[in-house]
Amino acid sequence: MNFRTSKATGALAALLLAAGCATTPVPVPASTGPALWAVADADTTIYLFGTVHALPKDVPWMRGKIGPALAASDTLVTEIDLATADTAAMQAFVMKNALLGEKENLRDLLTQAQRARFEAGTAKLGMPVGAFDRFEPWYAALMFALVPLAKAGVVGENGVEQALVAQAGAPRERAALETMDYQLSLFDSLPREAQIDYLMKAVDGSDDIRAMLDAMVAEWLEGDADALARLMNEDMAGDTALMERLLWQRNRAWADWVAKRLDTPGTVFVAVGAGHLAGPRSVQADLAAKGLRVRRVQ
Repeated sequence: MNFRTSKATGALAALLLAAGCATTPVPVPASTGPALWAVADADTTIYLFGTVHALPKDVPWMRGKIGPALAASDTLVTEIDLATADTAAMQAFVMKNALLGEKENLRDLLTQAQRARFEAGTAKLGMPVGAFDRFEPWYAALMFALVPLAKAGVVGENGVEQALVAQAGAPRERAALETMDYQLSLFDSLPREAQIDYLMKAVDGSDDIRAMLDAMVAEWLEGDADALARLMNEDMAGDTALMERLLWQRNRAWADWVAKRLDTPGTVFVAVGAGHLAGPRSVQADLAAKGLRVRRVQ
């Protein structure tokens, strides 16, 4: 197991879903980040802003051109509709999709060596050794990313999306690119072997997820998308199937959405996880492949 791959995979899950965040206040750099892009035609402008889904209260990221771009926009677009992404809805999905068959046990799916690592990791979380026995490997993997952050007091109330919604105001038109069920199904539909591999990487990386996320947030605040991409993709060449499922295929779909939305006049502010706007297979790269010019405005 590659140690750095373990950290990156655990951080990737948290960044994509509920906890792409820092657990301690991050020094604010002197630069004008976070980064903001725009793609436009004669009568439409679409801003692209990479978010972090939860942050400490004292991180002043709403700066530079971000606020004015949001104020100028007719529509705020997020990954999912935050109004429907409540705890009850997630619990319902979990009960329907994340439970193993009646006669299955998660630890029984693991090799002896994997089981020893898994049980040791569960104990480090401060949970009973059988806490995840009834759950599919993908769900246990997410818990190994999220539980350490929850214990550190990291929650989504201070997330970027919530702040954008509050600042945009109730009259602003809203749209979502995906649903929470779809996002969770990305993990649920992984083959069993891939789920177990993902679980073991999350187990091995759970001790380091706070440091990894702090580093990601620091690069996000700096506006350094290339450095953020390097952190996310570090030593993940062997996980191209996972990257395709969680990042790249969604980036292509969102680029298609942006290209189509250019046909409708107006100004749109699109806020998605920062990892989708970083690296050589980002949303911007997919838009460029369509012949669309993406301009960095901050």
